[in-house]
Amino acid sequence: MSISQHARLDGKVCIITGAARGMGEATARLFAAHGAKVALGDVMSDLGEAVAADIQANGGEAVFHTLDVSDDNNWAKFVGAVQQKFGKIDALVNNAGLVHFTPIEQFDPEDAIKIFGVNTVGPMLGAKHVVPIMKAAGAGSIVNISSVDGMRGCNGLSLYTASKWAVRGLTKSLAFELGTSGIRVNSIHPGGVDTPMGNARGLPPDQLAHAFCRVPLQRIGQPNEIANASLFLASDEASYITGAELAVDGGWGAGYFQPVLPGAPEGLPP
Repeated sequence: MSISQHARLDGKVCIITGAARGMGEATARLFAAHGAKVALGDVMSDLGEAVAADIQANGGEAVFHTLDVSDDNNWAKFVGAVQQKFGKIDALVNNAGLVHFTPIEQFDPEDAIKIFGVNTVGPMLGAKHVVPIMKAAGAGSIVNISSVDGMRGCNGLSLYTASKWAVRGLTKSLAFELGTSGIRVNSIHPGGVDTPMGNARGLPPDQLAHAFCRVPLQRIGQPNEIANASLFLASDEASYITGAELAVDGGWGAGYFQPVLPGAPEGLPP
């Protein structure tokens, strides 16, 4: 990693949650490559510390702190440490998330506490703790990672989908609440992404291609493709964008190819 001569986050201090692997790791590395000082938070301490150390070894500025995003006190300590080290916070990417599959007949309220705690309460707590710092500066950007399932429904994903729709609604409400203070709040809605969570079974490329053959771009997304969207929204290039939802899903949210209709690729399953 080397700092880009076209660094789009030069001098900015950015927090990324769920930064030990997957989309969060890709986001932390990309932000650092564009001149940001990055603060990584995750419950997976060993992995997160290794990512931060590698960013530093390659010329970037990075710190890691263990962070349970569902815990208010964790957030207070984390944000306090980041402010003490870097003096400010310009951007927050609420990336940490959990997926959960179950039919509604097997719904367990304890699962809801866990999933909503990370997926929905986490972004709320993140905003709670960074907003005073951003308000004092008169500017800031919050990027909430929702999901394609925050814009539609899917069988077996009622709990996860509800948590991600909540993030979408939270984003729009915060855009109103914080816009007068110069703070922008937007959501990103990834489709399938080839990460330990998005490809939990570790399917090889040919099987992944089959699984996504009815999506317009006919492939799974890569972590860096989501990170690029976060980079844009965190940067000053998105200075007039707030309350928006950016789908980075290969067209999944637009629908599926219908194999019996004109224009469908050959070989689609019926």
